[in-house]
Amino acid sequence: MKKNDYQKLGVLGIILMALLIFQEYTGREKTDFSGVTFISKNTIPVKLSEFDPNDLDVKQWQQLGFSASQAAVILNYKKVVGGSFTSRQQLKKCFAISEDQFSQLEKYILLPETGSETYNSYRKAEKRTLSVSGAFNPDRLSHQDWQAMGFSEKQAAAIVKYKHYLGGSFISKEKFRECFIISDENYKKLAPYIILPEKAPALAKTFINQKAASRYFTFDPNAASADDWKRLGFSEKQAQTIVSYRDKILKGQFKNIEDLKQCFVISPEKFEELKPYIRLSTVAVDSKDKMASKIPQQEKTDFSKTDLNTITFRQLMEFGLDERSAGSFIGFRKKLGGFMNKQQIMQTYNIDRDLVQKLIDTAPLNTSEVPRYTLAEAPEEWLKNHPYFKYSADKIIFYRISEPNEKKIWKFLKLKPEYEERMKWYLK
Repeated sequence: MKKNDYQKLGVLGIILMALLIFQEYTGREKTDFSGVTFISKNTIPVKLSEFDPNDLDVKQWQQLGFSASQAAVILNYKKVVGGSFTSRQQLKKCFAISEDQFSQLEKYILLPETGSETYNSYRKAEKRTLSVSGAFNPDRLSHQDWQAMGFSEKQAAAIVKYKHYLGGSFISKEKFRECFIISDENYKKLAPYIILPEKAPALAKTFINQKAASRYFTFDPNAASADDWKRLGFSEKQAQTIVSYRDKILKGQFKNIEDLKQCFVISPEKFEELKPYIRLSTVAVDSKDKMASKIPQQEKTDFSKTDLNTITFRQLMEFGLDERSAGSFIGFRKKLGGFMNKQQIMQTYNIDRDLVQKLIDTAPLNTSEVPRYTLAEAPEEWLKNHPYFKYSADKIIFYRISEPNEKKIWKFLKLKPEYEERMKWYLK
C-alpha cells in the first residue's frame, strides 16, 4: 500500500474512536449538579443584634456572614493586637473585613469608637451579674453601694462623679440612663427598681427646690458679705467676685433684681434657685441727692489705676469708645469671666482697635478675681458656655468621668497648641 493510503486509514481510525467515546458518554445517566453552588461574596445577615467581637468564635463569625478562612484571620488578628479588640477603629483595620461588611456591622459592635486604657477592665466589669435587692434611689447610693450591686470600683467611682456633675442628683431615670458607664442591658435590669421620675423637665424644678430649701435662707444681696455668699453655695473666689461687682462696678448696691442677675458669676439656673429667697433693699436717696443726680457730672477717671477687668461701660465711653465698642468689650469680658492677658482684649469684635490699644497700654489688668478651675472640677455649665471651652466641653465631661489624669485628657482632646494654651489660662 502507498503511504497516502496509510495516512487515510489512520485518520479514519481516529474518527471512529471519537464516535465510540461520544456514544458511551451520551448513553450514561446525567449527573445531578443541583447541590453545587458557586462561591459568592459574603453577606451579612439581615437580622443583627449588638455583639462584642471579643466574645465570638469561628462559628459565630461565620454566622455573621464571614467564611471560615476570614473568621480564622480575624481571630489571629485579635491575638496580634493583644488578645482583645479595644475599639471599632482597631477592628476596622483587620483586612479580612471589607469596608462594606464593617459599615453594616458597625452600629451593632459593642466597642468604643477609639481605644482607651480603661476599656478592658470596663468590659470585664460590665459582664458581672448585678444584684438588686429592692427599690432604691440612686442619689443615695455611695461608692461602696454601687460596688456591692456588682459594678467595678472604677465604674462605681464614675457613677458617683457623674451624679456630682449633675449637681448632686440624677433628677430622673432619663438623666441616670445617660451615664455612659451603665450599658443598656444593665439599665434594663435596674430601671424597675429606680425611685426617680421618668423624665426631668416637668419635675426638675421640684427636685432642685427641695435641695435648695435645705441650704438656702432669706438674704439681702446689698447686705450680704462674702461669707453669706459662700453659705449660699458659691466658692470663695465667686463670693469675692459678687461683692466686688456690687461694691466697685455697681457703686455699692444692686438697684434691682436684674442687676443681680447680670452678675456673670451667677448662672441662670443658680439665680432661679436663689430668687425665692432674695429680699432686696436699696439705699434711700434724699431730695438733694436726687437733684444732684439729674445734673450731668464730668467723669474724671484715673485710667492708670482702673482695672481692665472691672472697668465699666460708662468709663469706656469716657475714654472715648463708642457704645458698640464699649458693649463688645463688656460682653466679651463677661463671657470669659474676665480677661487673663491684655492681648485677649484685642480679639474682641467690633472695637476701635487703635483706641483700645491705647487703653490697654494705660490701664492695669488684675486677674486674681477671674474664676479658674481644674478640668476635673470645672462646672459643666461653665465649660459649655465659656468661649474657649464650649467646643470641647462634651469631650471633657465624657473623658474626665473615668480618667482623672488631666494630661491624658489633653491627649484625648487632640487640640491645636494655640487653643490648648488659651484654655489653660483659665485652669488652675
